[in-house]
Amino acid sequence: MAKQLKFTLKKGLVGSTQRQKDNVHSLGLRKIGQSVVRDDTPAYRGMANKVRHLVTVEEID
Repeated sequence: MAKQLKFTLKKGLVGSTQRQKDNVHSLGLRKIGQSVVRDDTPAYRGMANKVRHLVTVEEID
């Protein structure tokens, strides 16, 4: 089984650029405190890196 990442939205999107909002929505996050689990791919890591001040990332085995 491939590794997975758990993304959690920690801060709101007010004051963020449209590009940051699009990245957060592409991760599947809509509300503060919401978490989603995605496969560990370079695309998801790159999106999370661009909004690292808004989300937390945990590795799940």
